[in-house]
Amino acid sequence: MTTTPAPLPPPPHPSSSIDVNLNLNLNLDLDLVTPPKPAKPEPLHFPLSPSLQTPQTPPPPLQSLPPLNATSTPDEEALFNEYFRLASLYLTSNPNSSTPSSSTSQALIPFPFPPSPSSLPLQTQQPPIKKRKPRSSDMVRVSSLTVRDQIYFRDLVRRARITFESLRIQITHNQLKAEMLGLIEHQKNSRSDLKASALMADRELWLNRDKRIIGSIPGISIGDCFFFRMELCVLGLHGQVQAGIDYVRAVQSASGEPVATSIIVSGGYEDDDDKGDVLIYTGHGGRDPNLHKHCVDQKLEGGNLALERSMAYGIEIRVIRGIRTRSMAGKVYFYDGLYKVVDCWLDRGKSGFGVYKYKMLRIEGQEEMGTVNYRTAENLKVNPLSIWPVGYLSVDLSMGRETVPILLFNDIDDDRDPLHFEYLPRPIFPASAVQGKFATGGGGCECTGNCTIGCSCAERNGGEFAYDAGGTLLRGKPLIYECGPYCNCPATCPNRVSQKGLRTHLEVFRSRETGWGVRSLDLIRAGTFVCEFSGIVLTKQQSEIVVANSGECLVYPNQLPPRWLDWGDISDVMPDYTVADFPPQPDINFSIDVSRARNVACYLSHSCSPNVFVQFVLFDHYNPGYPHLMVFAMENIPPMRELSIDYGMVDEVVGKLTNE
Repeated sequence: MTTTPAPLPPPPHPSSSIDVNLNLNLNLDLDLVTPPKPAKPEPLHFPLSPSLQTPQTPPPPLQSLPPLNATSTPDEEALFNEYFRLASLYLTSNPNSSTPSSSTSQALIPFPFPPSPSSLPLQTQQPPIKKRKPRSSDMVRVSSLTVRDQIYFRDLVRRARITFESLRIQITHNQLKAEMLGLIEHQKNSRSDLKASALMADRELWLNRDKRIIGSIPGISIGDCFFFRMELCVLGLHGQVQAGIDYVRAVQSASGEPVATSIIVSGGYEDDDDKGDVLIYTGHGGRDPNLHKHCVDQKLEGGNLALERSMAYGIEIRVIRGIRTRSMAGKVYFYDGLYKVVDCWLDRGKSGFGVYKYKMLRIEGQEEMGTVNYRTAENLKVNPLSIWPVGYLSVDLSMGRETVPILLFNDIDDDRDPLHFEYLPRPIFPASAVQGKFATGGGGCECTGNCTIGCSCAERNGGEFAYDAGGTLLRGKPLIYECGPYCNCPATCPNRVSQKGLRTHLEVFRSRETGWGVRSLDLIRAGTFVCEFSGIVLTKQQSEIVVANSGECLVYPNQLPPRWLDWGDISDVMPDYTVADFPPQPDINFSIDVSRARNVACYLSHSCSPNVFVQFVLFDHYNPGYPHLMVFAMENIPPMRELSIDYGMVDEVVGKLTNE
């Protein structure tokens, strides 16, 4: 794919007739955004104070974050200091040393104890650190992509996100484990996201560093959610660790003027007025670090000037909104699409000081905003009929058999087929497969409290547990043994996760593209349990008889691609990372008949780029040939996003599952 210069027309005078429609008839290419160097624009004159004049010196370099000053909040200062402290530690650490570090080691990931078979992959030898390349200033716009291109870039982004999240989870888990063993002191406010992003930066795994993309980022969809600002930097969606305005600085721009590319709206400025499609955004700077109010006049420089120049050239701006949720600690960031700046003025803010305000309109023709979907889903969980009075066939498809209700929605046609099946929350195994010697498996653990390393259940899993303290899957494995009915540990044991059943609010809905599908009303974090695949389990002989007599729809677990290999894979950062091979891969020959009884998982749509995957789990018996098919999230899934799985089947078989 090549890039060719495509100069923009001379900067228009901003007016109410500015085009904010999305051009869907574009050619496939990457157009270099090189604004012509026009005559020096007239400075904006506002009747306020002399300190608000256009600066005569260029803004500071993009990669050189501004020094801490009176406008920095304590959180911003902590983030700034921690990020660069960690970066410097990597340059001074000895990654090739095989000697375990002490608790006072300056290495980012200390080895508090010698590596062992039960150690997690982060305790492997790290490759030499390369010098980080600076961020490019070449601006390009992605006009259009083929379906194959979209799949490629989506997989590229997903791979980066899996690496980031897997590193973050395993760093946190290793630290907590070392603290519990008393090998290191408790570290308050340890930022595993900063450590994970620093590791990826040292391996040149940050995306979109070679080009500064104007507009949409290939592989990132409107509505995608993120739990850490550092992940936005890793993906190139927003390249500023601290500031809310990302921009190309003047000395790097072909026109000699700064150009804004993205902003983050997170409620930090009291003068912001966010109406969704219409946003009044307050410029950067001028805030008191303690009161979070303006204490000095803002200046038309840096990111503020870049937004004004983007308005003049009609350049679209990526908008990311950060909101606080009731179920998650901290903020969640949603990518809400592209906006255009249509007006800019200087105003007196609520605190009495001058603030620059920018009126931004959302470009038409885009998908629904992630923040809108989040609020819609929250209301649907409370009273679905008040949001969509027409279309709901049932407010609980499970008829009370699940711990949370499952909605059934169809506003497309008269299809009511999901109501004709018996809802089965758990699979029914043949007695011969789960009784006798397979029932007890030699007995469970003898733990009187929550299980710890060294108990029999840990040994069944290869000396390590599959989940962290919060129930997140650390990495995919061929098979997982959870504590079961023959174990003495309590129900609060962290090795009891998927057996607790459905905890996510789900909705089965009718789609013109995929037939029946499933979407979540909750934010689903990567690596967390979603639901179980249920039906009538048939032995190999029973399956052959059913197929010969009636040809009913059967699902074969051994045909499911091993997508569990992807989750937790950090080989891009740790080249000597090895795939989990214990417990060994079971020989599975059974099938699941879903022609009469099924559950919500049977309506998951097929995709070659799925966002959920199947993990084999045992807990109520010990026959490895008949595991439970537990569904886990491959990535962070926002509310109202359809769940998809890779069945490894032909389209005809998949159609029987989703359309019947």
